Amino acid sequence: MSEAFEPLIVGKLNGAYGIKGWVKVYSFTSPKENILNYKPWYIKLNGQWQETAILNGREQGKTLVVQLQGCDDRNQAESYHGVDIAIAKSQLPELDDGEFYWRDLIGLTVVNQAGEQLGQVKKLMETGANDVLVVKQPKGEELLIPYVLDYSVISVDLKAGKMLVDWESDY
Repeated sequence: MSEAFEPLIVGKLNGAYGIKGWVKVYSFTSPKENILNYKPWYIKLNGQWQETAILNGREQGKTLVVQLQGCDDRNQAESYHGVDIAIAKSQLPELDDGEFYWRDLIGLTVVNQAGEQLGQVKKLMETGANDVLVVKQPKGEELLIPYVLDYSVISVDLKAGKMLVDWESDY
């Protein structure tokens, strides 16, 4: 593994499945089965990231299951319970202009058109209509701003670490 490896956690191993070493997977990707498209995976064992190959993987009911190289029995699969699954950030597909991964928006300073600093992006939430920015204001309150480009979000400048919004602090 190269020194430039930057892990991006995409899921967790979530218990044994069957007797042949398959493990259940809790995926953080959307849709959940996208996690199966990333190869290789890295799992954190004994405090170290280790590359591991996926021999097989599939949906099984409402969950995902995988067969990992070197995991051949249920006891070994059970020992992986709760282990993080990561990929290298370099494995993510390139996005088109104006598209961003949520992880890139976290921590951006949010400023409105009047130049007022509203706070920093703490997290994003999915809602039925659109995603929502959760902005932590300087006094500790949270401000919710719909993440709608060219409406409430005017521009995003990752290099400058800023997001310009059409929003007021008292909405």
